[in-house]
Amino acid sequence: MRHRPARWARAEWGPLYEAVRGPLVRRRWRAVPMTLAAVCLTAAIQVVQNRPWGYRPVQDLGAVRAEDPLWLALPRTPLSLFVPALDLPVWGALAQILLVFGIAEICLGRWRTLAVAYVATLAGTLYARVGIHLGVLPASDAQVVDTGPSAAVVGLAVFVSLRHHAYVTASAVVLAMIVEVVVKPNLAGKEHLAALAAVLALCAGERLLRRRRGLWRGRRGRQRGPVDAVSSSSVLPPSQSPTIRRGRSQRRSCR
Repeated sequence: MRHRPARWARAEWGPLYEAVRGPLVRRRWRAVPMTLAAVCLTAAIQVVQNRPWGYRPVQDLGAVRAEDPLWLALPRTPLSLFVPALDLPVWGALAQILLVFGIAEICLGRWRTLAVAYVATLAGTLYARVGIHLGVLPASDAQVVDTGPSAAVVGLAVFVSLRHHAYVTASAVVLAMIVEVVVKPNLAGKEHLAALAAVLALCAGERLLRRRRGLWRGRRGRQRGPVDAVSSSSVLPPSQSPTIRRGRSQRRSCR
């Protein structure tokens, strides 16, 4: 009974721990350069947007609203990940980026981490537009400023957990986002669910692609097998041919 929690923890987080531990031990902070740059960028933006001269430039470059034209919102979306929400403590955003982005950068690589983070954030932004257009969301949500790394953090947490078979952790994150929407049905919580839906679809597509590649390689290997065996035996030099070796041994035994 005492060993059950430890056994469960090893089964749930063991593969993820092993994937993260090695690079961190070998390279330490050099293993997560993109994450450190993201933390520094978020801290710098927080300082700038709290200055009288810096608030408007940050809003013009990184604030996304559903009422903005799409051609204007899309270029702002990547930077909006690193613009802390003004109504939340900045240390929360910094801790989320350092932990989740750092693990994802080690497990997925920096470019794939940024791609998944962008997909999750973009899904939330587009959901707000579609929801307001369809009447699912109130029209007042069109003026809500959509910034911060929360949607990207939620999406990356689920993506990395599923890739390393931490299914309970991924389910817990999804359940927490559902509870958040039930308790506080604001735009941010609903965007988190949209981000999760996009990431789950991304995981399903990646798994399907891997399965198809495995089937294709398996068929190709089965087709190559007999041909390779015949070709490898046919190119042996006469001195190494098994039939000639048997002939020599037979002649020696007859003498």
